[in-house]
Amino acid sequence: MAIEEVIGEYVELKRAGRNWRGSSPFTSERTPSFIVSPEKQIWHDFSSGKGGTLFSFVMEMEGLDFKGALELLARKAGVDLELYRPNGHSSGNAALKERLYTTLELATKFYQTQFKNNRAALDYVLGKRGFTKNTALEWQIGYAPNSGMALVDFLKLRKFTDDEIRRAGLSARRYSGDCDMFRGRIMIPLADAQGRIIGFTARILVDDPKAPKYINTPQTLLYDKSRHVFGLHLAKEAIRKTGYAVVAEGNLDVITSHQADVRQVVATAGTALTEQHLKTLGRFTQDIRLSFDSDKAGVAATERAIPIASKAGVTLSIVSLPGAKDPDELIRQDLNVWQDSIEKPQYALDWLMERYLKQLDVSSALGKRQFSDIVLKVVSNLADPVEREHYLIQISEIIGVSLAALQAKLQNDKKPTVTRKSPNRSKQVFDKVTAEAIKSQDHFLSLMFHQPKLRDFLERLEPDMFRPGHASELFVFLKANPDFSGTDSARMLQSLAEYAKILLLQYEELYGDLDIIELRYEAARLQAQLIEQYVKTRKQIIAEQLSDADEAATVKLLVQAKQLDVLLKQVKET
Repeated sequence: MAIEEVIGEYVELKRAGRNWRGSSPFTSERTPSFIVSPEKQIWHDFSSGKGGTLFSFVMEMEGLDFKGALELLARKAGVDLELYRPNGHSSGNAALKERLYTTLELATKFYQTQFKNNRAALDYVLGKRGFTKNTALEWQIGYAPNSGMALVDFLKLRKFTDDEIRRAGLSARRYSGDCDMFRGRIMIPLADAQGRIIGFTARILVDDPKAPKYINTPQTLLYDKSRHVFGLHLAKEAIRKTGYAVVAEGNLDVITSHQADVRQVVATAGTALTEQHLKTLGRFTQDIRLSFDSDKAGVAATERAIPIASKAGVTLSIVSLPGAKDPDELIRQDLNVWQDSIEKPQYALDWLMERYLKQLDVSSALGKRQFSDIVLKVVSNLADPVEREHYLIQISEIIGVSLAALQAKLQNDKKPTVTRKSPNRSKQVFDKVTAEAIKSQDHFLSLMFHQPKLRDFLERLEPDMFRPGHASELFVFLKANPDFSGTDSARMLQSLAEYAKILLLQYEELYGDLDIIELRYEAARLQAQLIEQYVKTRKQIIAEQLSDADEAATVKLLVQAKQLDVLLKQVKET
């Protein structure tokens, strides 16, 4: 498949000369700044600074690793990767999975048809729950008739076997034979991150105290409740745009929020939040905001999630629900309060400390021990030593014990400390400051790479003024090879081939029509911008280091700050 065809499924593209242009899928900028080059087989987003190959785009948009992106693209192209396994052996799972996907897709359509023709189901979904017809269609809401064999008979007529229906999680064995798994229930399909149906959650239509209110598809080849994040296929774009994800407890909470156009909301299977759930969301954002129900079970689940978040390498905060038991109720009461709540969450550890300060008497020895037992379990998992010490100091002040005593308690804890890996920078949300810094360096390097006459502007710059990786590597190369042209020393730049293509695309789009005098003005402007950004960042670091520095270190840091001021002054006077 052509790169513009695949990307065109995500971004509305229009022909712009040899390239295609569209609006950024990563930012809210309205001016089209997203470019796809079929000739170079690359894409670049000028508003966020991201770019790469078709695979990197699919990985960004779908939250997949390379293998997952390869499988998705192969599926789109109609290629069975199982045929290309070593020695030609196929596991057989691929063909079975496709049959199960087809079974579940047909079941979804069957349930939708039954829903459309059932007055009680329509009254519940469109009336009592207040969902619109568009919402019901978007989420493919259906109804499972209470007859016992309706779906099984429907699928058998379409040549699906008892084994396939059972393995899709759609039937259950009885002594009289297989019958429908779901009966007399509102059916909400469960989709993977790409939107393929993998199972169902089913709410009983007529409440029966002897029957569970909700039942889910059992574990199958496609559905794993410990990994599945409900609504991610419809929420991932909003998560990328807002930079955070809200995790609710109930599927209907999610649907209600999406209907209210707050779409960065997803859910897990009940309150059983797992490390895998958080890792799945972590492919889209490191900022996870938990909004479980305010009942006893929801609060307990929130507490369990805090240490799990540390292991998953995400930042967890808690969304309060003022005057409501769940997000669905709060949204119906006042949408503005819901929006305000998710915009102002409380950091999870602060929430935990505040909660137990209300429950325990920390003036007593027992209260001090209980409080420190609970909170130190979470503090021990913090990877950042500064953050860890901050909370140790805070706890010591709250319960009136020495910092040394708390540190000793941490050391004596029999449970090994779980060190959280630093999140991969490529997975972190690009804030505006980061995006601007990337644009400055890339635009500057595009000029330096394609115009040797401008390379005198490489002076005054140092490798650490560029982001680690391709940018700093290319800067070092150009500074060491000032006479390099795009056709020379190709082997020296093999590791930078993709980055060089992106810089060429930028150069053509931004500077292709400018003469050398205009290019020099632009190079000088970008050089000054890079230095200003570097000086600002370095001075912030120096300011933080000064608070803990001794006399000798303080003098050294102040000298560094003075040197930065001189550098900045020289640039402004040039």
